[in-house]
Amino acid sequence: MSSPKSLSAGSPAQSPDRLEETDATHPTNTQIPYNEDDDVDSAIGDNDSIASSTASLTDSIYDYRSIHGRTFQSSKTTEYWGPNDDKQNNGLDISHHFITRIKGDRLFLAPIGDAPSKVLDVGTGTGIWAIDMADTYPSTEVIGTDISPIQPAWVPPNCAFHIDDAQLEWTFSAKTFDFVHIRALYGCIGDWTELYRQAYKVLVPGGWLEDFEMNIHLHSDLPEIRDDPDHVFKQWAKVFLEAMDRIGKTGRIAMGSNMRKHMEKAGFVDIVEKSFQVPCGAWSSDPRLKEVGLYNLVFLDESLEGFALFLLKQIMGWEYVEIQVLVAKMRSAIRDAKIRPYYLVTNVYARKPEESTD
Repeated sequence: MSSPKSLSAGSPAQSPDRLEETDATHPTNTQIPYNEDDDVDSAIGDNDSIASSTASLTDSIYDYRSIHGRTFQSSKTTEYWGPNDDKQNNGLDISHHFITRIKGDRLFLAPIGDAPSKVLDVGTGTGIWAIDMADTYPSTEVIGTDISPIQPAWVPPNCAFHIDDAQLEWTFSAKTFDFVHIRALYGCIGDWTELYRQAYKVLVPGGWLEDFEMNIHLHSDLPEIRDDPDHVFKQWAKVFLEAMDRIGKTGRIAMGSNMRKHMEKAGFVDIVEKSFQVPCGAWSSDPRLKEVGLYNLVFLDESLEGFALFLLKQIMGWEYVEIQVLVAKMRSAIRDAKIRPYYLVTNVYARKPEESTD
C-alpha cells in the first residue's frame, strides 16, 4: 500500500506472544487448478454485482464506538479491531459458507464422534457456526461466547450465547465440553498458549480442540507481483502485522506451525495440521474452488474497510483518506482474476489426553 505515511514510523510494541514469522518465502499455488487459456475478466464484478451475491444484557454491553460511521465494540477488557455492524457481520456469514466448503462441507474436521454432549464456540461472532452445529446435532448443547452481542435472538433450543472475553479466566467448569471450536481470532489474542490452556481445562479427557485461522498476506504466482516488494499485497500485510503487534496481539498465528506449537505447549496430543490455499475470485477451473473463490472475494470486498479502519486510524495514525486509498488499491487487486490471487489458511485440531487429570 503506497501511503504518504511511513509504515515503519515509530517503534511497535513487542507482542507478548511474538510468533515465528515464516512468510518470507513466497508460496506456490499447488492446490487451486486453473486453465491458462481461460478468458477471465480482469475484475470479477462491480459493487452492484458483488452486493447482489450476498444475499438480558446490561446497557454497557451495547456501548459501541463509531469510527467514520462504522461501529466497534467498546469492551472494557479487550481491544478488538473488527467492526460489529451489519456490513461486517454480513461478511462474516459469507466467510462461514466458504470455510465450510473448504472443509468438504463440514463444520469441523476433528473426530469428535456422532453424539457430543456439550460444545463451546469461542469468539462466535454472528453465531452462525454455533447455530449450524446445534441444528446438525439437536441433542448437543452448543454455547457460543463473544465480547459483542451481535447474535440473533431466535436460535435452536439447544443453542445459547454468552457475553464473555476469551482472554480473561474462563468461567466454565473444568471437564465440561467434548469439543471446543475456535475460528478467525487472528490479531485478537495476546497469549495463544494460554488460550489453548483454557480450552484444555474445560475439555473432558479425550475431548477435542479445533482452530481455523487465516493468513492476512495475499499472494499471486505472477513474477511481477511475487517479486515486487512494494505490491499492495505485501504492503497490506506489513502494516497490519505491525498494527497488531502494537496492540499486543499477533496476526501471525496461521503462519508456519505456530498453532501446533502452542497446542503442544498447552498439553494437547494427536495434533493434526492442514493448510489450504484459498482462491480470491472465481478463477479456478475446479467448480468447488470456483465457488469458494467467489464467496471469498465477496467476503473480502465486504470487509476490507472494516478491517482497516480501527487498526490504521486509531493505532497507526493514518488519515481517513489514506485508508480509503489503500482499501481502493487492495479492492482493485483482489478483483483482478488475471493475477489469480489467493491466501493461506490453517486448520489444526488436537486431543486432550484421556489420562489427563486437569
